Amino acid sequence: MTASETNPADPGPARPARGRRGLLVAIAALVLAAIIAGHRLIPNVAGIGSMVDSGVPFLGVGIPLLALAALLRRSRLALLAVLVPTLVWAGLFGTAWLPSGAGGDPTFRVASQNLRVDNPAPVATVTTLAGTDPDLIGLQEVGGDSRESVARALRDRYPYQVAESTVALWSRFPVREHVGVDTGLGWNRALRAVVETPRGDVAVYVVHLGSARAGDTATRDRTVAALAATLRREPAPRLIVLGDLNTASTDRAMAPLTDLLSDAQADAGRGLGFTWPASMPVTRPDHVLYRGLTAASANVLRTPASDHRAVTAGFR
Repeated sequence: MTASETNPADPGPARPARGRRGLLVAIAALVLAAIIAGHRLIPNVAGIGSMVDSGVPFLGVGIPLLALAALLRRSRLALLAVLVPTLVWAGLFGTAWLPSGAGGDPTFRVASQNLRVDNPAPVATVTTLAGTDPDLIGLQEVGGDSRESVARALRDRYPYQVAESTVALWSRFPVREHVGVDTGLGWNRALRAVVETPRGDVAVYVVHLGSARAGDTATRDRTVAALAATLRREPAPRLIVLGDLNTASTDRAMAPLTDLLSDAQADAGRGLGFTWPASMPVTRPDHVLYRGLTAASANVLRTPASDHRAVTAGFR
């Protein structure tokens, strides 16, 4: 029998050094920070990069989980490493909750809602939306069955209405002209109207761009490019785009539009403004973009019966 076998003070097999206890947690934290910071560098093969862009704010859920793992491992190294994705996430998205420089009383208000093509209660949806007192309401997925009932519900408060295919605009202000807009779908699912607002004529686009699915964003990307090309040619100094763009605020596919226009939620809203799915939103395909105006407010509204929440904004 050896001395080690009989020595009661023998510590047994060597344990990992304290500094290595949280090494895997620390590595995971640094990888998470790299993905959050560099998500747009991920190749957009089969739409994967675009999907990561859209979901990147939710990667922050991993931070408290890593912090818990670091505490369980009693690792200072891991806790310090978790600070890295925390700071990166806060720098990219945390500022959305800070007070914006916008404010003041808006001259007029707008709202946009994807009505949902098979909406079982479209009147309830638009009545709730109209209750926020917007001056302009842009709707998408206005189907044949719902068009007349919605028109009846809104006509007293919004005497001016124009439509193109499944998109429509209701206005308290006179609409001088409107035309369908080709976004490359093979049929017009967007319109342009000139509205006489208290700030003067404003070109208002109501848009529903192509759908994006996992592994297939080609149609959406093509329609974004087509809309951006139209907006580059738009001569109106004051312009608003209302619609379901099927493009998240964080998605690189949004760049052709945000390079041309400002985002009301980013400029005058609070938080990330997610709108879809309505029951528990995880992304923001619905937008109010603009130029030539000042955004005074921006909000998200849950309306009944639609699978999207509505977006609203006030301008001066």
